[in-house]
Amino acid sequence: MTPLFKSLSVTLLLGLTGCSEPAQEQTTLDNTTSVNLSNIKQHIKTLASDEFEGRGPLTRGEVKTVGYLSDQYQALGLTGAYNNKFLQPVKMAMVTADQNMQLKIGDLSFTAGKDFTARTKQLQPLIDVRNSEVVFVGYGINAPEYNWNDYKNIDVTGKTVVVLVNDPGFATQDDALFTGNAMTYYGRWTYKYEEAARQGAAAVFIVHETAPAAYPWGVVESSNTGTKYTLMDNNLNASELPVMGWLTLDATEQLFKSANLSYQQLKQQALNDDFKATALNLTANLAFKNEVSHAKSHNVVAKLTGSEAPDEYIVVSAHWDHFGTKQTDSGPKIYNGAVDNASGSAATIEIARILSNMHKQKPFKRSIIFANFTAEETGLIGSEQFASGELIPTKQMVALLNIDGMNVLDGTDYILQYGKGLSQMEDYLSKAASKQGRHVKMDPVPQNGLFFRSDHFSLAKQGVPGLLFMSLGDTDPDYIAHKYHKEADDYSAQWSLGGVKQDIELIVDIASQLANNGDWPKWQADSDFKTRRAQDRAE
Repeated sequence: MTPLFKSLSVTLLLGLTGCSEPAQEQTTLDNTTSVNLSNIKQHIKTLASDEFEGRGPLTRGEVKTVGYLSDQYQALGLTGAYNNKFLQPVKMAMVTADQNMQLKIGDLSFTAGKDFTARTKQLQPLIDVRNSEVVFVGYGINAPEYNWNDYKNIDVTGKTVVVLVNDPGFATQDDALFTGNAMTYYGRWTYKYEEAARQGAAAVFIVHETAPAAYPWGVVESSNTGTKYTLMDNNLNASELPVMGWLTLDATEQLFKSANLSYQQLKQQALNDDFKATALNLTANLAFKNEVSHAKSHNVVAKLTGSEAPDEYIVVSAHWDHFGTKQTDSGPKIYNGAVDNASGSAATIEIARILSNMHKQKPFKRSIIFANFTAEETGLIGSEQFASGELIPTKQMVALLNIDGMNVLDGTDYILQYGKGLSQMEDYLSKAASKQGRHVKMDPVPQNGLFFRSDHFSLAKQGVPGLLFMSLGDTDPDYIAHKYHKEADDYSAQWSLGGVKQDIELIVDIASQLANNGDWPKWQADSDFKTRRAQDRAE
């Protein structure tokens, strides 16, 4: 019988205080500051090879990956940024909720998977919510800058909250309401849970509808069952929401009908800022067991030290992880993640080489950190640890340039921008692209909220402005349909890497400017990010 609490052995990971796994082929040191496509091809080919087993966190693939990255940075003459070491420990917990659970609300019983999903980040062997009053709180948003608070005049402490997915702007397509079709962070499911936790709720169930969620129920079910990863604190994550759940639309309509309420009518009322939370006068009961284990993964962090303002940092980042190896009836399947994100990790090494050579010719005034984060694919966990300030206080971080999948095909006459009017980093992007004869093209699917779904967002929440460089499906329509997060995301010797070359040159341009000009890019749109940055800068 498997114990509910266990500690994973991680002797596999070498203790990982340095790196003892040899690099496959180290970058050739030179004095040039131009992009070397041969270097990049070799890095992608190596990191996306079967030998690296899909780069799964807490696996042999991690050992090889962080060893390779560390050795490359060391060969370039960089120093380790974590106590002079290249590896920053990331304490992670793995929580597997027993799916033999049943949600009971009033006289209704709902089946896990078919009707709802539920999980937790609390590191407890048993989650037990009993006789919890059920309340519908519209979109579950508290946004002062939009004069919107769905929690006004109600105390949801210990209660079960039902909320709508996305935000009112998407539902109305009214650009004057939030940001219309473009998702704000208030529309992300992660925000719904965070706000409900701040309000003291015992459980949150987000109502799933395919259009506003941007994915079908099958994605919700697969993403919220099985083993989930989370950061660990010293209090077993007791401050986290006890139950993070989703409800199908059909189950929701049954629930509201049993309370003699109309879901569709209340959903319509929730589009107004004077909406008032509605009690269903029903109680919820849900209990499930968890198997909890814990281990240590690692971010790779390297540094060029500035000559005049060494305690001010520009961060260039990409996540190193992918989905590892999955055992199937037909044998093991390796998810090599060549584009997502071996390409980004390869780019950080090449950018480090170029900037290091520039630094040798004329030292940058500010320091530059090169960070390769763990566990992005399982919840931005490595970047969240980096953003905790353990390594560098975020108030000392000037800006972040984050890469999450590059255009490995031919160059383009545009660069994608994620988010609009968010920060002055967008001005840097526009000017750098213009130098290349390119123009800025807005995210073609703003309703999907991609700005909130990669590692730069962990830093944004702490006030650090940044840019996301992501090119997955815009140049290769087949990629999203057949390769993204699939076994087919493999390296190809036929790639021209013209797009990679363009974007590396652009990132080098922006990073080198910020490393010398003394600017602190500001947030433009009112938000918690802007407030946090203002507080830090005031200090």
